[in-house]
Amino acid sequence: MKPENIDLLTSLSAPAVHPDGTRAVVAAKRPNFDNDSYTGQLWDVALDGSGARRITQGTADGAPQFSPDGSILAFVRRDADGKPQIAIAPGTGGEARIITTAPLGISSFAFSRDGRFIAFEAARPEEDRYGTTEGVSGAQENPRHITTLKYRMNGAGFIVDKRSGIYVMEVPAVDDEPYVKPTGRAAKLAKDQRKDQGNAADEAADAASKDEYHLGVLGGEKGMPKATLVTRIDADASAPEFSPDGQWLYFTAELHEGSEADLRTDVYRVNVSGVLGGSETADATFTHPELVTAGSGDVAIDAVRFGVDGVLYGLGGDLGATGVEFVGKPAGVYSLGDGTPGAELKLLTDLGEDDATETPKLERGVTAGVWALSRHRGSSSPLHVTAEGVQRLDVGQRVVKAAVETPAGVVVTYSDPETPSDLALVKDGAFTRITDFGAKLRQQSTVIAPQEFTAIAADGHEVHGWIFVPEGEGPHPVLLNIHGGPFSAHDWAYFDEPQVYANAGYAVLHCNPRGSAGYGIEHGQAIKGAMGTVDASDVLAFLEQAVASNASLDGERLGVMGGSYGGYLSAWLIGHDHRFKAAIVERGCLEPYAFQGSSDIGWFFLGEYMGRDAELQRQQSPFAAADENQTPTLIIHSEEDYRCPLEQAQQYFAKLKLQGTEAELLVFPGENHELSRAGTPWHRKQRFEAILEWWNRHLPVA
Repeated sequence: MKPENIDLLTSLSAPAVHPDGTRAVVAAKRPNFDNDSYTGQLWDVALDGSGARRITQGTADGAPQFSPDGSILAFVRRDADGKPQIAIAPGTGGEARIITTAPLGISSFAFSRDGRFIAFEAARPEEDRYGTTEGVSGAQENPRHITTLKYRMNGAGFIVDKRSGIYVMEVPAVDDEPYVKPTGRAAKLAKDQRKDQGNAADEAADAASKDEYHLGVLGGEKGMPKATLVTRIDADASAPEFSPDGQWLYFTAELHEGSEADLRTDVYRVNVSGVLGGSETADATFTHPELVTAGSGDVAIDAVRFGVDGVLYGLGGDLGATGVEFVGKPAGVYSLGDGTPGAELKLLTDLGEDDATETPKLERGVTAGVWALSRHRGSSSPLHVTAEGVQRLDVGQRVVKAAVETPAGVVVTYSDPETPSDLALVKDGAFTRITDFGAKLRQQSTVIAPQEFTAIAADGHEVHGWIFVPEGEGPHPVLLNIHGGPFSAHDWAYFDEPQVYANAGYAVLHCNPRGSAGYGIEHGQAIKGAMGTVDASDVLAFLEQAVASNASLDGERLGVMGGSYGGYLSAWLIGHDHRFKAAIVERGCLEPYAFQGSSDIGWFFLGEYMGRDAELQRQQSPFAAADENQTPTLIIHSEEDYRCPLEQAQQYFAKLKLQGTEAELLVFPGENHELSRAGTPWHRKQRFEAILEWWNRHLPVA
């Protein structure tokens, strides 16, 4: 693979399986150099493997869902202003139309069990912000008055002035006659009628419009259905889920006292029968939702789903007495009984065996329970959870990204060493691929297969990972590539990074040192209060033993690189170890003191990982260790990175330059912390080209 091949990396959404079980609809998205963005359409896939066909022509269609009876296909499509909205089309196929008017777009939605209603999550900007007042630009808006630690988020920007609420709307008929804007005589007649009614009527209409905006009503004009806000207008709410009878709308929110200083999320519900019956009134602001997870203690539930067995299942984890004790904590699946407030919260999964952190959402089982995903030792498997027990499906050396049960088997979106993203059917122990979106990539590039390798640290701890060896005679220069997180992991999924570097002639090492996910709680928490200790010794042990075991790896020509936590550990290593010819430090957390006041997660993250004592943090700081850094260092960062803000890179760069260490700084405008994964295609290509140029300068290859 080469930098210009990233437009061949197609990623698939979770499959929406039609109720008849014969087909699924999936969104396929890929980077597109032509518009420097991402192009996505929906595909109809026969589950017997007989074929797939594109069924929409949008530029960014995604997140498909069938209504419960399969008569409607709903999905997300961008409107004329580029905002993601809900669109609907006949379940058998046909032209789609947009049915929401969220000013900043929607982020998720759910059908009621009878398919008559949709609940959706949408951010609502404060008045006069984000283009709501013509002629007032972002630079001219009123000042923001910040009173909470949670006021900004990477990729989203400021969040206190655009609270995310949940709206409920009746689903219009897919065969409704489309709205036609009055023109000519009809427009003149309407204008004359308004004039006859007088200015008082216009003023009343304007006042009503403003009241509706304040109370949270979207749509209701120009042929668009009306949606009513059913959660508090002054607080965020997410993950909507209807009760089986449709009377209640469940959601997650942080409404408890002290919520500005912890990470807890609770489950609430509101009675929406009045709205669904069409009797909403002007004061329907739903300011007093019922707390469902009363007595849940230290557990935070992030999303819920009713099973067909009537049990309400939740996805979440234990945050301890302080509400911020997240380090190395895997997510689990819980039972919330029948969803009645105060019902017993019961953990159903074994946190020592299964980590459901990477589950995008709980999927309803056919006869009972829900489906989640369990990550373990570089793989991710479908996990069926019921009130009676847990069953994990073995999918081998693969990473499942979504799993939906059907009578014919479990349909999964997955990746493996040769497949960026495809669909497969898992049944009776067999794994059958039913799409091949990765074919073009395999045809136009050589896929370097990873070689699994396990090293033994000095204290006897196993360090699991992979070696990517390029084609041709060695010995090849070696790049130690460290993952982010820290509670994340390298895995068996196809990954463009090692493929690009190996194609250029570099051997690439991936390993999961202590602090990584997928190896148990003790492994994940091993670096709490001790970053740069066993994690650093683990990656060096893996490097040394991988090189010693493989004659095609050149132990004298070594480079180290990584992003986010990988940037942190790369900078830490070159401040303490001088074996590397060069380094790349990308979007790293480098200076703890400034990080805590500028990062969106700074107020809690390093305090939990490094401890809250200033001297202890200094002992774990790459910035403090940079005095000893003699390694040529390329620092890559994004201007709009709010996770590890740009000043982290600027401080580190200035220190290296002032002390005479060779250093360069590459800054990408308009990008955030997700540059390497979701940045614009041209920036991703330029990033790869800059990385290869740097390595070829310091570790030249033919």
